[in-house]
Amino acid sequence: MDSPLEWLVVVVVGVLSAHVLQRLYCPYFWKDFSFLWKILRYGVRLELFKLRSSVVTVLDRFVQQAQRVPNKPFVIHEGRVHTYRDVDERSNRLANVFLETVHLKRGDCVALLMSNEPDFLCVWFGLAKVGCSVAFLNTNIKSRSLLHCLSCCGARTLIVGPDLVQCLDRVLMDQLQDNIEVWVMKSQSEDTHVHTLLDKVEASSDQPVPAELRASASLKQPILYIFTSGTTGLPKAAVVTHLQSLKAAGGFWAFGATGDDVIYIPLPLYHSAASLIGIGGTIELGATCVLKKKFSASQFWSDCRQHNVTVFQYIGELCRYLCNQPQTDKEKVHKVRMGVGNGLRSDVWREFLNRFGNIKMCEVYGSTEGNLCFMNHTGKIGTVGRSNFIYKYLFRYELVKYDMVKEEPEKDEYGFSKRVDKGETGLLLSKVSASSPFFGYAGSKQLTEKKLMRNVFVKGDAYFNTGDLMEEKDGFISFRDRVGDTFRWKGENVATTEVSETLGLVDFIEEVNVYGVEVPGHEGRVGMAAVIIKPGLTFDGKLMFQHVLRDLPAYARPLFIRLQEVMALTSTFKQQKFHLVHSGFNPTAISDSLFILDYPQEAYIPLTNVIYQSILAGERKL
Repeated sequence: MDSPLEWLVVVVVGVLSAHVLQRLYCPYFWKDFSFLWKILRYGVRLELFKLRSSVVTVLDRFVQQAQRVPNKPFVIHEGRVHTYRDVDERSNRLANVFLETVHLKRGDCVALLMSNEPDFLCVWFGLAKVGCSVAFLNTNIKSRSLLHCLSCCGARTLIVGPDLVQCLDRVLMDQLQDNIEVWVMKSQSEDTHVHTLLDKVEASSDQPVPAELRASASLKQPILYIFTSGTTGLPKAAVVTHLQSLKAAGGFWAFGATGDDVIYIPLPLYHSAASLIGIGGTIELGATCVLKKKFSASQFWSDCRQHNVTVFQYIGELCRYLCNQPQTDKEKVHKVRMGVGNGLRSDVWREFLNRFGNIKMCEVYGSTEGNLCFMNHTGKIGTVGRSNFIYKYLFRYELVKYDMVKEEPEKDEYGFSKRVDKGETGLLLSKVSASSPFFGYAGSKQLTEKKLMRNVFVKGDAYFNTGDLMEEKDGFISFRDRVGDTFRWKGENVATTEVSETLGLVDFIEEVNVYGVEVPGHEGRVGMAAVIIKPGLTFDGKLMFQHVLRDLPAYARPLFIRLQEVMALTSTFKQQKFHLVHSGFNPTAISDSLFILDYPQEAYIPLTNVIYQSILAGERKL
């Protein structure tokens, strides 16, 4: 081959052959390479913070954006535009009030109970500007849980939104007034124990407080507490550090979003998805977000058209609601190009794309407190992320065999966990190390330790137990199920032990076993409780209804009740859930008496086959 032409032919053939082989055997090579390159660049930026001992926080980024693009819309809420400058100045006013009137100090923890509104962000940023950590409270929680949340994060100050003052009933206020100072975002209050903020804010200066109050030298400094339901009953305060918030803020950017995007946030801000990924991601990009007070399936696409939305956040349930809406001629008339979220079922995913157009759905897997995150940057339906040797090197995780009957990982003859075979479903564990720390929960080392598994493969190792069963196949990770005492319903985690403790307070109940069951056509699992009635007493459906209505948020109320004579136990004397979960709620297949929550009749009523069939047909609203 002396001729240059021959060499050129060889090179061209070689390049084409390599391209064909890559497409056949490594079809995601360039997508993976591009995505990992972005992740590595972002990781280097975080590592530089350690070397410089100075962290550019998400709040610092917001202040920078307010200086760079002061007149750009930051938040659009109920038709009103709030620019970066508007939110910056209002948070400055609040910061000055917090210092001069509320007398907060750097390092104090303040609890925040507010709905999705711009002032949620202004209060959050104002507190951060004076160096306070903030505890986001779920707006659905009842008084007992609320007191617990305040206690475990050490908050002595509670700030309440104007529309949530009614959550503070008289009994709760009597319990709060000795230890907790309550401030409400109103100008006037009839309750002398509740202080008002709005009148002070309007009279305050919008000049920034000293920047050193918010300065941080450590990525591991706790800045937020976000409450998550788990296996221990009452909500747990997951510690969120600068490291976690900065990682979450890079999510939209990693998926390819830019500062020109308009991001629709219909999820509650007290969850990490909306606050850390949604608001943090908007700030990182210098983009605009449309903040919805409460998700509405009927208004979703009209909102997207009105505000030229290009990216939206979702949970699987949200997409299912959209697919259940009547078809219209305009449902493909929009500028939405990407969705970012989690929990999207394959069948709903396909229907969503078929109904609403070629939208890239980017699944994110992770938990608020977890040290592992998967991101499906390829858009492959039914998966939560990629899995190859590079991912495993960067994010150290393992899938181990799990005994569903004993509800514990399987062990070998040496007492160590067994890795699953290729393509098998297993319990996902994430290695805890200096590069992937687990910060745990506020208020209890015992709760933190309970989420860890030690001596998993060798003596001395430690892994974070996700509680999720996953499958690794063909280079992708897919979610299969949850284990333990938590299930998910209507986008919220439900702790079965918390529900069990609440139901156990009913006079006629002797023992309770709460679990989640699948309902065809619905995301997650709905609550069901197997109960044993005390000797000599009977089940009272009206009394049970009143109890759950008063003491449990709507998503945590068991839809079904199953009366049992004996409670099945595992070999380790734990309540047996596996067979209960799989037997479901079919009244023709279960000999035990079954009841269903009925709001019109304000009682738990007998679950008949007619009602059961109406549930399967999707005719009965759950």
